[in-house]
Amino acid sequence: MRKKRMALAVAMAFPILAGAQNAPTKSLGVVTITEGQPTSLPTQIPTTMESVTRQDIEQKINATDSEDALKYLPSLLVRKRYIGDYNHAILSSRASGTGNSARSLVYGDGILLSNLLGNGVGGLSFPPRWGLVTPEEIERVDVMYGPFSAAYPGNSVGAVVDYVTRMPTQFEAHGKVGFQVQPFELYNTDQTFRSWEASTSVGNRNGDWSWFLNFNHTDSESQPLTFATRLVSQGTPGTAGTPVTGAVVERNNANLPEFILGTQTQYHTKQDHAKVKVAYDFSPTVRAAYTLGFWQNDSFGDSASYLRGPTGNTVTSGAINIGGTQFPALTGADFPLTQESLTHWMHGLSIKSHTQGVFDWELAASLYDYSKDIKRQNAASNPIPAARDGGAGTIADGSGTGWNTLAARGTWRPFGQNGPHIFEGGLQQDSFKLDYLTSNASDWLNGVPTTPVSDVAGKTRLRSAWAQDAWSFAPAWKTVLGGRYERWDAYDGLTFIAGTPTATNLTPPPLLNTPQATRSESHFSPKAAVSWQWRPDTVIKASVGRAVRMPTVQELYGATSTTNSLFINDPNLRPEKSWTTELSLEKDLGNALVRATLFTENTHDAIYSQLLPVIGTNGNLINVSRVQNVDRIATQGLEFAANAADVWLHGLELQGSLTYAHSIIKENAGFVVTPGDTIGKRQPNIPLWRATALANYHWSQQLSTSIAARYSGKQFRTLNNSDVNGFTYQGVSKFFTVDLRAVYQATKATSVAFGIDNVNNYQYWNFHPYPQRTYVAEMKVDL
Repeated sequence: MRKKRMALAVAMAFPILAGAQNAPTKSLGVVTITEGQPTSLPTQIPTTMESVTRQDIEQKINATDSEDALKYLPSLLVRKRYIGDYNHAILSSRASGTGNSARSLVYGDGILLSNLLGNGVGGLSFPPRWGLVTPEEIERVDVMYGPFSAAYPGNSVGAVVDYVTRMPTQFEAHGKVGFQVQPFELYNTDQTFRSWEASTSVGNRNGDWSWFLNFNHTDSESQPLTFATRLVSQGTPGTAGTPVTGAVVERNNANLPEFILGTQTQYHTKQDHAKVKVAYDFSPTVRAAYTLGFWQNDSFGDSASYLRGPTGNTVTSGAINIGGTQFPALTGADFPLTQESLTHWMHGLSIKSHTQGVFDWELAASLYDYSKDIKRQNAASNPIPAARDGGAGTIADGSGTGWNTLAARGTWRPFGQNGPHIFEGGLQQDSFKLDYLTSNASDWLNGVPTTPVSDVAGKTRLRSAWAQDAWSFAPAWKTVLGGRYERWDAYDGLTFIAGTPTATNLTPPPLLNTPQATRSESHFSPKAAVSWQWRPDTVIKASVGRAVRMPTVQELYGATSTTNSLFINDPNLRPEKSWTTELSLEKDLGNALVRATLFTENTHDAIYSQLLPVIGTNGNLINVSRVQNVDRIATQGLEFAANAADVWLHGLELQGSLTYAHSIIKENAGFVVTPGDTIGKRQPNIPLWRATALANYHWSQQLSTSIAARYSGKQFRTLNNSDVNGFTYQGVSKFFTVDLRAVYQATKATSVAFGIDNVNNYQYWNFHPYPQRTYVAEMKVDL
């Protein structure tokens, strides 16, 4: 009976794959990974873990991008604004918000996809490189919560996500086309935005060789993501300026009245993805694998004015007058145009043994290269419509930026696979290089760079040694004890900004246009976990771990400047230091597995960007985002998760989660407006409550339908919680969305699917507006 229950527990924790070759297994609350393919995961995982399989994605999720696979997992949210979102889709977790991309790790077949060159979207943007994995190539996604494994750096404090992609054992070929339609109504915008994508893949195993090819093209239109505004208080009574109509009265995130003048950042994005995977088995237990990934993105960001002059003409520049109140002149900064051209390459090479005997080992290396990374934009002095034909602007070039990783690790089982001790350890080196030059151009569309506007560059390197022991010290007990030693270096730092405005209220003053000194630090992070098989159907486990999240290159050196904003780096940032704990109870109910987890996190020197008002040299107000340390943030929370099969009806699958997180700023010498204004306030982008629910029913072998829902409570974006109005531009709102999906297997080789995301058309925000109701249609062929 006990064996039956434990088998069911594995099946519910890892649906579909349980019992399959190389699938994860669970015993005494500890997950064991036996995957022969390259992976970032250690073999013994002592903490909460959730998984999504290929079948889950195909049957239950309207997945247009790889991050959609995470949509209904407990406590996770990806800030995806549109299909193909390449610069803002940041992963958040229990105590890490959507502004903290450096507090999670994302891998694809063991290759680092997290962009640890920076954090969040301050100045530059640093989401994971989701585009290097397509939904069609995913075999399984594993998520580990918290920094409880010594195998990972401190960026694992939030979560570790590992995408395992297909490697065929026989010939297979796949093709898929998808179409999406989003009717969008907001302010004076009433348009329909369309997207489509096509994907094809083929692979085979021939003797000792295995190979897999995947190609994907996406053509996507986003809704408008930003807006031109004027605070009502910026106006003065008078008759100067062009009389205009069409401005929309709104309240901003601080609940102050403002006018919405038009849209910005409405992307048309075209992306191409290609991947080649080759593996060679030197023996039944030793495999070498190489992955080559290619990602190309061409996008145009458009703007449109709502304003109409006395003759009905569109007004995009000059002083304006709204109802007898005159406002500062419109410039090219109000209605910007952008054109981006990006080409990135990814390489991964590994050789690994998987005997599952006394000793296994792995050597791995990866490289991510910004081969081409160009962003062009019109200048403030060059407004539309003239800017559509060129004229003054800037060209930003990040080519040559990237990172590389090296790793060696081993697993020693002195008493065999089921023995009382399994030792793991390894050496790692992760190196990051940022090189970003912004220059003026006389023709922003087709011209060449001239004089520099800003030049930021720098490097960081993290060298680590780690070890852990999974010890079954009694029949019903197991512990995992480990530690991680890290040596961090930051060097070759350069921060130059031409014409930097004088900041009269920043103490200490920003370190700009100054060569940066080399820095080195060393840290040790202990880890411990214990699990107890309390009853045949119940496991109790506890974990504690320290994580040290080092500052990124961008936070140290990456200052950027635009017409009315400035991001200021800090080369003296202290690393984040977090202690995280969790206590879980997992119970098998026969046809369901339920889990309750109590978690805490205490973080000293949390790294955040704080918005500060700065008076420039011309007396104008500049929005300065300055990265600083927040002295201490404390989080306590509770997470419930459940999976069930054949509940009430044969063929009905249910899953759901509920998370409560109380995350408060306890200490902070810094401030936003006045000293002490952040103490006692909630951590940005962490809601008190969030929940997911999903039901999937198999009506027959051919037809299945799903309904899913997500909820998130009220959040704040600012450290002093002054953004009290979430349902507006730059606000962060609560939301409740419902998604539908139906899949019909027309023949053995062909299937069609239809879905609706946000069927209730809930209008919600995370600085930008999220997508409204979106219709999805797919057709797929599998040979």
